[in-house]
Amino acid sequence: MIPSRLASPAPGWTTEADVVIVGSGIAGLTAALRLYGRVGKILVVTKDVLNAGSTQWAQGGIAAALGPGDTPAQHERDTLVAGAGACDLDAVRILVNEGPDAVRELISWGAVFDQHDGALSLTREGGHHRDRIAHAGGDATGAEIQRALIAAVEAAPAIEVIQHALAVDLLRAEDGGVAGVTLHVLGEGQRDGVGAVRCRAVVLASGGLGQVFSQSTNPAVSTGDGMALALRAGAVLRDLEFVQFHPTVMYLGPDSHGQQPLISEAVRGEGAFLVDFEGNRFMQGVHELADLAPRDVVAKAITRRMFESGHDHMWLDARHLGAEFWERRFPTILVTCRSYGVDPVVDLIPVAPAQHYASGGVATDLWGRSSVPGLYATGEVACSGVHGANRLASNSLLEGLVFSRRIAEVLPGELRDWSDATGDPRSPGVLPESARHPMQKLMTEQVGVLRSASGLALAAKGLTELAGLRSDTVGPDEWETTNLVTISTALTAAAGLREETRGSHWRDDFPERDDQHWAGHFDVSLVDGVPVVSFQAAPATDIVLQEPS
Repeated sequence: MIPSRLASPAPGWTTEADVVIVGSGIAGLTAALRLYGRVGKILVVTKDVLNAGSTQWAQGGIAAALGPGDTPAQHERDTLVAGAGACDLDAVRILVNEGPDAVRELISWGAVFDQHDGALSLTREGGHHRDRIAHAGGDATGAEIQRALIAAVEAAPAIEVIQHALAVDLLRAEDGGVAGVTLHVLGEGQRDGVGAVRCRAVVLASGGLGQVFSQSTNPAVSTGDGMALALRAGAVLRDLEFVQFHPTVMYLGPDSHGQQPLISEAVRGEGAFLVDFEGNRFMQGVHELADLAPRDVVAKAITRRMFESGHDHMWLDARHLGAEFWERRFPTILVTCRSYGVDPVVDLIPVAPAQHYASGGVATDLWGRSSVPGLYATGEVACSGVHGANRLASNSLLEGLVFSRRIAEVLPGELRDWSDATGDPRSPGVLPESARHPMQKLMTEQVGVLRSASGLALAAKGLTELAGLRSDTVGPDEWETTNLVTISTALTAAAGLREETRGSHWRDDFPERDDQHWAGHFDVSLVDGVPVVSFQAAPATDIVLQEPS
């Protein structure tokens, strides 16, 4: 069984804050800035330094209907098509209609986006029918957004930040709601080791689960901590099986592990295209948008061609863009490629799909509320419903902005009373750090881009064995490993039950989408250390598509 709570030393220090925000990317810092002045003390805790999360690594940009001729209705249509019928229509409409103002607010906080002739310079990415991707520094959008948000937070004295702080577990009140959270801080003096923060609300903005897999574009801190914490606290996780594999991740060889270099979809948006080893443009005829098809379509096409040809990667051809264009538009990617001995000005770039984004997460309503009173979630850790079975390119940063703003609208009026944490009768435990590598191997080989009943059963059996291990050593490595195995087990259970192919969930044994049986969502709860999966039927949302206006 999976540990129902993490073993940890007794808290050696305590503090209080009205609201604790776990995570320091676009979702977490936007929540902090929007709550500033509306609640009392705000505490932002981040696992590493402030700029170490996934936002920093976002290359392409942020999508919003800001350009001439573009409308929220057109953005809605592209989002629903990419989501393969699994989006929440109301959530998508909130995203696309509130998105433009959210981006304008981000600019007012100091984010500087690239411009052309005095207006925002907008580009196109996969699945979009309009140029609607705002970018900064060519291909350094996330870094610029993170810089601006950190500067704004540092100028707000009521927002306290604790860096190098891992959220361990939620402290629950008698009614099951939030009473606080335990942290492990690598610090000095009064706040070192495990401590307890008494609070009235917790906002999870802790990012994704990329380190579940051997190769991911996510940073090393993306170990599913927020999702696992929420699951242990009684929250429902939704759509975990919908894991997006980015089609154009630079291939570094079969033995490469950890964070892999992303080749942004914006490169294809500017005219690059995929070819096989014979130079064939194999995306032609696969989809109306060819190389700019939604990510799941392109990832599947690359994987099929790899299987057919026996090669372990395909190629991205961007040589025709020229040196001057590469240096101006994609300077970061250019430097990265050259650091690995590939010059995209003269060379083809080796690419293969790798884990990129979790479309599922902590199930929330349209205001970011989870099923646990006082616990909110926003950004990649959450499942707001906007991404469905496959996220549309550059909607992730926008989701963090929009839904953090919505949390800030309702949270001040529904802050819980201060509560004491009740005793927790559940047996604590942690898994040994040595379980991490076999877990990643299982997930990559059996629960990766292409899945089957036999492979998923093999993964489930291996994960059950790993979940039964226990460690006498307790610390960050063991907590992360336990969180990773927890989320892997829940994800695999949901993937095994979805007997169809939809969006980023590709079943070799069920190759077709099946709305009759599987239109809806798989929800996961943790009951006595066992993930329990239930199906919530819902109409397929891409049948309500409206024509662009």
